[in-house]
Amino acid sequence: MQTITTTELRTKTKQLVEAMLSGKHVSLIHRSHVIGTFEPRKEEYEGKVMTKQRIKKLKKLIDELALPHLNYEERERRYRKHIEEKYGSSIS
Repeated sequence: MQTITTTELRTKTKQLVEAMLSGKHVSLIHRSHVIGTFEPRKEEYEGKVMTKQRIKKLKKLIDELALPHLNYEERERRYRKHIEEKYGSSIS
């Protein structure tokens, strides 16, 4: 576990962010006492890394949804229909 003082927070924020992104816990020291800790948020940290297990899980979810394959023309048609319903036909 790394440590950082309250005065170093102003000058070493880049190092703090790097430590947080790498998954490390950092203790905050004020007047020679540990007053708190910085911890990375697990769901965001773990969510950015696409492991083989997460890819398989994602593919499984896509198959379960059974979404129709839409070509570009169909997406464009649905988008224009939605925009016309939302804003009216005056938008070109």
